[in-house]
Amino acid sequence: MQGFSGFTGALYSTTEWIMRFSVVNILWLIINLPIAIILLSLYVNSFSIEFVAYYVPLILLVPILFVPSTMGLFAMARDWVLKIEHPSLMRAYFSYMISNYKKSSIAGLMLTFVWVIWIMDFYFFANENDLLLMVISILGVVLFVCTVNFFSLNVHFQMSIRELLKNTFFVTIGSPLLFLLVLLINFLLLYLSVTKLIFMFPLFTGSLSAFVSFTIFYRFTLKIQEKALVNKSN
Repeated sequence: MQGFSGFTGALYSTTEWIMRFSVVNILWLIINLPIAIILLSLYVNSFSIEFVAYYVPLILLVPILFVPSTMGLFAMARDWVLKIEHPSLMRAYFSYMISNYKKSSIAGLMLTFVWVIWIMDFYFFANENDLLLMVISILGVVLFVCTVNFFSLNVHFQMSIRELLKNTFFVTIGSPLLFLLVLLINFLLLYLSVTKLIFMFPLFTGSLSAFVSFTIFYRFTLKIQEKALVNKSN
């Protein structure tokens, strides 16, 4: 953006961010197109258990497509937050996705297993009584925020999967403000994308969610590091 100032500079910066979010979001959607088709088919059939044949490929595709591609999405968001430039968005995105593919797939298997357990509990037990429905719903909300924070932790720190899972739990539970911000902003983005601003979903929702979620997480880690330095100096 060198050589531009005032309105021209602001316009250039805006178009650059729009391009970043849209290009990476479209790449992410293309990779997850098979998952989107299966989900659409299930939605048309009201997610009936009779269409169990659809669930098997869905469960298999999540760890090998959705999780690695989303890791790449968060890695790009991290670079944007840290002001790391890339000459090619496409090359950088696929580089992040491929370089950590094995670790992402293993983590994806674990996340998929946990989510499948939650979905089964919700499907079979939620209608038993209102209290059980509330408990399962709250667990689902916590699991969602844990999943988002797991992506942020994974792209920002070099940890084993075991360490990532442990730290994800402590980060999610240990900061109510982080928890609420990640939950509310992602809920708002999803709500707007589905009900009001449909164009956001194919162009911005995924990348914008990753960017905002990582920004919140990054500021949280900076505060933790500052407190650690203060305590060390004392």
